Amino acid sequence: MPKPLPQSILFCCDHNAVRSPMAEGIMKQLFGADTYVQSAGLQNDLEIDGFAIAVCAEIDVELSRHRSRSFEEMEQWGDQLSSFDLIVALTPASHAKAQELTKCYHLEVQFWPISDPSAKGETRDAKLIAYRQSRDEILQKLRENWGSRERSS
Repeated sequence: MPKPLPQSILFCCDHNAVRSPMAEGIMKQLFGADTYVQSAGLQNDLEIDGFAIAVCAEIDVELSRHRSRSFEEMEQWGDQLSSFDLIVALTPASHAKAQELTKCYHLEVQFWPISDPSAKGETRDAKLIAYRQSRDEILQKLRENWGSRERSS
């Protein structure tokens, strides 16, 4: 049975270039304006990954305009961690950092161990398979938690 949708959710990973932008984009596609969704990384040292853009485009999720940002930049730009109902960490390092940054806040931090596709595959096709697997893991976790509501306008 799906849980109630949080009013606001932050997805985080290490660089905000693959997994957390995919989760943000897919969540927005599935749930539209039903919840406020953002993503961030431990660091902002990479641009959005082209394979992440490609596999999300296959399911009509637009990522090419995503701009990577760190936790610090996110707060500088006006999104305070304390304003989120839920933080979903997609890597062990981002989970540890989210717990550290929110230890004084009353909000939930979850860890979804989504596989890292960036170091897998030698060929373009093999890489796409790895990225699709991570995308599909995210889709599955979203549906397990909140069902598959149609997008609201």
